[in-house]
Amino acid sequence: MARFRVVATGGSFDEIHAGHIALLAKAFEVGDTVIIGVTNDEFGAAHKGKKLNHDFDRRVENLKRVIAGEFGDVKFQIAKLDSEFGPAVTTGDVGALVASAETHAKGSKLNEIRKRSGLAPAEIIAVEMVKAEDGLPISSTRIRAGEIDRDGRLLRAKQDRLNNL
Repeated sequence: MARFRVVATGGSFDEIHAGHIALLAKAFEVGDTVIIGVTNDEFGAAHKGKKLNHDFDRRVENLKRVIAGEFGDVKFQIAKLDSEFGPAVTTGDVGALVASAETHAKGSKLNEIRKRSGLAPAEIIAVEMVKAEDGLPISSTRIRAGEIDRDGRLLRAKQDRLNNL
């Protein structure tokens, strides 16, 4: 049984990878309904400074397909993020924020904003970063750069560079 009626999580979900799956798995484990914030194209580029491979609609479409394939019939909503926190700061129903270990420190800022809005604090649940074969975290940035695949396997060019060290 889930511990929270509603939990929130988020990201760009540009190149969906094993780390995203771990994040979503934890969110679905602890929440009856999961609000998944997906950064809009402008915020993703401006805030993260990243060139995304896919536009918002494609990222949402891919995310829905992965959720159906990995988790089956689960309750979730997609929210377009144009700021760091989206509905997690404005929705009183959100009992927890599920975040990567890399970004969970933002939880205290989230709870400060919630407190100013008269909302109860959300529990912050950190999910450990999933590591690639080289021991570094799997990330969309590394996938876009051609270093690793979605499961963290080193791609040939990266493997060759490591072997030549």
